[in-house]
Amino acid sequence: MGILLLVIALIFEIAFAIYCIATKQNHKKLKHWIRIAIFIVFAILTVSSVIVWSFCWVMLAILLFLLAVKGTVSLILKKTNIKQYKTSNIVWKSIMMILIFVFVLSPVIIFPQYQSPKVTGEYEVATATDTYIDRNRIEEFSDKGDNRSVNVEFWYPKNADGTYPLLVFSHGAYGIKTSNGSTFTELASHGYVVVSIDHPYHSFYTRSEDGIVTMINSDFKNEVNNANKGVYSNEERYNIIQKWMKLRTDDMNFVIDTILAKAESDNNAIYQHINTEKIGVFGHSMGGAASVWLGRARNDVSAVVNIDATFFSELVYNKADDNFMASNKAYTTPLFNIYSDDVWRQLESTPVYVANKLDNKQFEGAYTTHLKGAKHLSLTDLSLFSPILTYIIQGGKAKIDKYYCIETENELILKFFDFELKGIGHFTPEETY
Repeated sequence: MGILLLVIALIFEIAFAIYCIATKQNHKKLKHWIRIAIFIVFAILTVSSVIVWSFCWVMLAILLFLLAVKGTVSLILKKTNIKQYKTSNIVWKSIMMILIFVFVLSPVIIFPQYQSPKVTGEYEVATATDTYIDRNRIEEFSDKGDNRSVNVEFWYPKNADGTYPLLVFSHGAYGIKTSNGSTFTELASHGYVVVSIDHPYHSFYTRSEDGIVTMINSDFKNEVNNANKGVYSNEERYNIIQKWMKLRTDDMNFVIDTILAKAESDNNAIYQHINTEKIGVFGHSMGGAASVWLGRARNDVSAVVNIDATFFSELVYNKADDNFMASNKAYTTPLFNIYSDDVWRQLESTPVYVANKLDNKQFEGAYTTHLKGAKHLSLTDLSLFSPILTYIIQGGKAKIDKYYCIETENELILKFFDFELKGIGHFTPEETY
């Protein structure tokens, strides 16, 4: 929609400028009527929901409104042909308007309207946010001495009876708690209480219940970038990984423990709908690694989904060889791995993925699926929310259809948790989709 509107605006400005130059007239009156008509059409499209209103449309709406008001005033006062025609003025004003339209339409182009992936469950889904304060930890990214706070968001069956398994999600590096919102909605519609965690300073941004916004920490961002570029030695990288995972798993443990405590004492409907005996964890990228870690560390976690992540919990650094080895301890929690091309092609060749190898006997019972043609961010909603940002961040366009990818991922995750936490059906995923 954004690109279409920009093309229309460009065609109009260029065509009108050519018309004025060809006739050697300003045609102010005609332009004013066109501006008014455009604003009316925009308003009708918005009211009729052809244009789905969001913050992206604000600048365009203001511009069209101001142009319409200016045109109306000029027509009323009959100030349409005061200035003498000059070709240079026509060209200059056309260029300026084109630049203005590019600017005001940029949010719509970067964050286009998109159709939400299908939701197949019987329950209507509600959401809620909260901020938990960990009284046992001081925020390490701040020198204020404050306790660490963790922001969470719930997706859960609305006005439903009974209790439902708890699923805890951890986003990737630079991610946000809504990164896989379509997955959370699909799961909640089938009778799950899903809580997604914002890891402050690991998240691109997070907002607490009292309105405090925390942006990503620059040191953490540099560590991730340097690790991806191979700047660190294997020993340095291993130590950094341990630091990342401690913060992640501490957050996840704290959130789970807080929710379990609230389920015992808090009358809020969200907590009363949680079956504390059925807990699953899942995450994307770094969040997936933390989820696998929790699957080993906690006895009350009954199922784990790893979305495109390294098994950091299963890595052992061998100082003598200066290399990574896979742990020799069996992983007994049911595990489902979903890989994009970006990770799939590294499983047998990149040292940090040594524990992820398909022939690792410690993971004999794990399920593994490869979404062929997908890239790393194809497994998040960012590919729908902003195709342009996705292209820039992951360095290219995925070959897989983005809706097929997300909906297949959601379906597989649902079937896995249904099988492991509810005992519904069978789970026999294909190796490649």
